[in-house]
Amino acid sequence: MTTQRTEPPGLPPGLPPGQPPGLPTTRGTRLPRPARRAQLLGAAQEIFVTQGYHAAAMDDIAERAGVSKPVLYQHFPGKLELYLALLDQHAADLVEQVRRALESTTDNQQRVTASIGAYFEFVDGEGEAFRLVFETDLRNEPSVRERVERSLQDCVEAIAETIAKDTGFRPDEALLLSVGLAGLAEVSARWWLRSKDRVPRERAVELLVNLAWRGISGAPRA
Repeated sequence: MTTQRTEPPGLPPGLPPGQPPGLPTTRGTRLPRPARRAQLLGAAQEIFVTQGYHAAAMDDIAERAGVSKPVLYQHFPGKLELYLALLDQHAADLVEQVRRALESTTDNQQRVTASIGAYFEFVDGEGEAFRLVFETDLRNEPSVRERVERSLQDCVEAIAETIAKDTGFRPDEALLLSVGLAGLAEVSARWWLRSKDRVPRERAVELLVNLAWRGISGAPRA
């Protein structure tokens, strides 16, 4: 007597148990956990950037990733946790880019150039990840607000430390100058990205450096 094979409920015919729809149907093929997590984060970023947090749905993210919702929930217990994971990743990227720019040279004018350039590079990065940090629609959520403010503060403090070391300004004065420089870089970079007649990125950075350096270069040497 031949026993007919039956599929578990909810699985398309021929799809091995445990393998979500949308992935290759090779029996036993599974992505390693880090690769699956990266895949899910990439899909979530696309949805959050295009739809915003509130309009995004876990169903949309699962569909974009080509997995079932149970697979998505195996990695992230909810939409907020997914968003926070992305926010942590890209906020850390911004801070790292700014710190790397400051450490790339001992010439202060080049430091200003590299720092402003870091913001432009971040804003102009693939996938518009900067929107999660600078333009989030979830600022009222304490865990999001804390992460965003901490990343911006880390950038400001890194720049302020460099300013204080090379000038006669007190730490609080250096911090204020750093806020001005970081704000100049962030707001200008975001405006530049949206402008229809966009100035070439290198030229945009050069113009802003000329503006900022005229003030910073006049500070007394420590």
